[in-house]
Amino acid sequence: MRLILGFSLPLLLGFLMQQFYNVVSMIVVGRFIGVEAFAGVGVTGGINFMTIGLCVGLCSGLAIPVAQKFGAGDYEMMRRFIANGVWLSIIFTIILTALTVIFCEAILTAMRTPADIYEHSYSYMLILFCGIPTVFLYNFAAGIMRSIGDSKTPMKILMVSTVIHLLLSFLFVVFIDGGTAGVAYSTNISQLISGLLCLIILIRKFPILRLKKDEWRWQSDLAKTSCKMAIPMGIQYSITAIGSVILQSAVNTLGSAAAASVAAAIRVSVFFSVPFETLGNAMTTYAGQNVGAGRLDRLDAGLKASVTLACLYSIAAYAIIFVFGRNMTMIFVDPSEAYVLDNATLYLRIMAAFYIPLALVNIYRFMIQGMGYGMLAIIAGVCELIARTMAAFILVPLFGFVGAAFASPLAWLLADMFLIPAYHYCKRQLTEK
Repeated sequence: MRLILGFSLPLLLGFLMQQFYNVVSMIVVGRFIGVEAFAGVGVTGGINFMTIGLCVGLCSGLAIPVAQKFGAGDYEMMRRFIANGVWLSIIFTIILTALTVIFCEAILTAMRTPADIYEHSYSYMLILFCGIPTVFLYNFAAGIMRSIGDSKTPMKILMVSTVIHLLLSFLFVVFIDGGTAGVAYSTNISQLISGLLCLIILIRKFPILRLKKDEWRWQSDLAKTSCKMAIPMGIQYSITAIGSVILQSAVNTLGSAAAASVAAAIRVSVFFSVPFETLGNAMTTYAGQNVGAGRLDRLDAGLKASVTLACLYSIAAYAIIFVFGRNMTMIFVDPSEAYVLDNATLYLRIMAAFYIPLALVNIYRFMIQGMGYGMLAIIAGVCELIARTMAAFILVPLFGFVGAAFASPLAWLLADMFLIPAYHYCKRQLTEK
């Protein structure tokens, strides 16, 4: 537990800084542009999570064979995996940026985005999609650092870029009056700075990562291995997000006020759920290194420690949200918007009551991926997709806003029913090998 905590705490601060990007954006939009702009940015959350999550998942997957080779002490092969990861990142970046920019308008139309917030959504989402290369740059470089055990440097870099993002957001929105587009520009610029800083430090600080000329060669077998790790991890993020997009489409039919309520609640909840994502990412590296080193006996011990930490935190988080949830949503929404605040508080409390199942989803899924069984994580994502789709087409029409609030908890429970047995299956397979 001490080892996992030592690795996770810097990782936690780093993820908090990443979420602070979104929090700053929503605060600036909600307070200085208006509730319609806030709802406009909020409805893009699902599609942004799908695309940005795909980028993050791909980068995390590319780092898994690096962690395994590092754990095995095979540094030459580790560098070759890094080189092929660079080439794959470039290919993924070009494809994703082109597709999202081209189909941005069609996506918003398919989501039945309300007309009074459409322009806010479009300008914000289009510019963020143009910044996909900056997302890849940071997450690939940071993923390599974490795969060899350094979670502190990415965190420090994110702290710097978050301050830059805060300053740029006020500059573009308050002083230049750039609207939601200004917030998106500030996000892209700060992400670019964090990626460049990560890359520079990666080259200078870690001699074992300095690639030789012959190690830059494209190797199809290594690229295939990396894709087996990266693509399932990226798809898993996207499949989960597709369910969120479908659910958001159903919420949009309830009106822009309901959309604003969900946006405010999710922004608060996401901030509280960062420790679960942190533990999950820590367990990816933990599992990858221990599988590479042949220490399968350490998997259960790490799992027990992370689940214990997650359960203790979940109880404390629910207590805080239950008491202070409404006050926290006021960070994004003006107190005069009573309807939005009431619904946001309800949505937030319902989600927080199911934080333990959410914690288990992250811990078990990321451990399975670190062990090298990425396809099983996709099935877990499908479970979440099914649950959110059922909620969108059944619960929302029947129960309205309350039905939407129970969609994610149902998705987490269904995913856990698959992931927990899947982990034990994966461990048996590795033990037999």
